[in-house]
Amino acid sequence: MKPVLNRSRVSILGIGTALPVHSIPQSDVAELLVSSLKDQPDLARFARRIFRSCGVETRYTCEPSYLGTSEECRYLPSGDPSNIPTTEERMSTYKREALPLGIEAAEKAMKDAGISPENITHLITVSCTGQYLPGLDVMLIRHLGLSPRMNRIPLIFQGCAAGLKAIQMARDMVLGSPGANVLVVCVELCSLHFQPAKEKEALFASSFFGDGASSCVIGNAGEHHADILQLGTGCSVLLPDSAEDMTWEVGNTGFDLYLSPRIPKLLGTHLGPELELLLAGDDLPELWAIHPGGRGIVDSVQNVLNLRDEQTKYSREILKNAGNLSSVTIMFVLNAMRCELRSMDSASKEGVAMAFGPGLTAELMRFRYVPAHVPSPKEPNHANL
Repeated sequence: MKPVLNRSRVSILGIGTALPVHSIPQSDVAELLVSSLKDQPDLARFARRIFRSCGVETRYTCEPSYLGTSEECRYLPSGDPSNIPTTEERMSTYKREALPLGIEAAEKAMKDAGISPENITHLITVSCTGQYLPGLDVMLIRHLGLSPRMNRIPLIFQGCAAGLKAIQMARDMVLGSPGANVLVVCVELCSLHFQPAKEKEALFASSFFGDGASSCVIGNAGEHHADILQLGTGCSVLLPDSAEDMTWEVGNTGFDLYLSPRIPKLLGTHLGPELELLLAGDDLPELWAIHPGGRGIVDSVQNVLNLRDEQTKYSREILKNAGNLSSVTIMFVLNAMRCELRSMDSASKEGVAMAFGPGLTAELMRFRYVPAHVPSPKEPNHANL
């Protein structure tokens, strides 16, 4: 079915990002993991190969334990495994560390959008790496000075696709209530769930995930708004025969992630037809904000769409310099893209954003970079926006 045309002014008005203070080279994480596998030499060799080839050079973590030796790191211990943090301990750390990152990202987003806390009407909080109640949404309202009467929607345990899902939910909220200003805040502390690997598939998760937060403000743009991302039609789709290829379950020593090596191939098989439906006969756009779930995923998308290296560089650079930040990452990619377009005094350009998560779920959304003003309803608009 052809998407319904949407000529609204709903846009991302501002974006903010935040990273923990602790950065750690990929080579150091690899050494910690290899040390924890000293009794499994074959798996250790495989780990070195995976860590070298996954496209990550630096990651950030809220947990200083990773900065010490393998004897000091409780998450990837080379010694007594009985001291590995329990899920309860990890959730306690999440509760302490998630809020400051969320506050930093949200304050940057509101400043970037030129909007004050009292004008935020809705709050969507996103995370799959920690849970507690009263939750992050309540804490953010208190610390940011948001209205206690606002509509708040916690979007939890949805995986890497949830950041883009939240953006699409916020778009729909503003479409239904034109005066709304929605604050989206994503916080993921993926490194809290690292643990000694027992099989090859578990190594993929520890090879490229990191910690961070991102936020954006979504509302109807005015003539004074510049450098915005106007939001177009989008969709969420479950890809066939892939429910077991990405799983995220609560274990006794953190959350257990399984990533199938089939994921890039599955995306390569099914993504093309879904994008044809989204584009509804229009040409492929210039801009591509691809969630860097791993180098193989970006490679697969680039190959199936025949994209140039320049079109995937934003995703690859975020993966290289910060890793996969789960739901947080798509806003890092969009922000890097927007900043470069602004620095180049670029004209308006069309784009597609995409992110993937358990299900196997694909979130797809059209957008347009607008450098100076949003077209009025009478101006032609040929991109289903």
